[in-house]
Amino acid sequence: MARPKVDLPPAQALRALADGEGRLAVRVTPGARVEGIALEAGRVQVKVRAKPEDGKATQAVIDLVAAALGVGASRVTLLRGATSREKLLSLPPEG
Repeated sequence: MARPKVDLPPAQALRALADGEGRLAVRVTPGARVEGIALEAGRVQVKVRAKPEDGKATQAVIDLVAAALGVGASRVTLLRGATSREKLLSLPPEG
């Protein structure tokens, strides 16, 4: 059975929620049935299938945000929240 298409918001909508220094706060739901990024009331909700063990969920969040922005995963950096549902990511500059 094929996996459903991941629901990603437009890159501009995601970047609009980042602060002036390119930092994006996200709330993570690990172990979700469906992966995706939702923008709800000015907050970013990221759902990933990966379980919260050995950093797998955190890496899945980074991969998903990078895909939404159309950049490589190595360009998105975790600043805070390695073991928390609340994470702070550094986004690459536009361009």
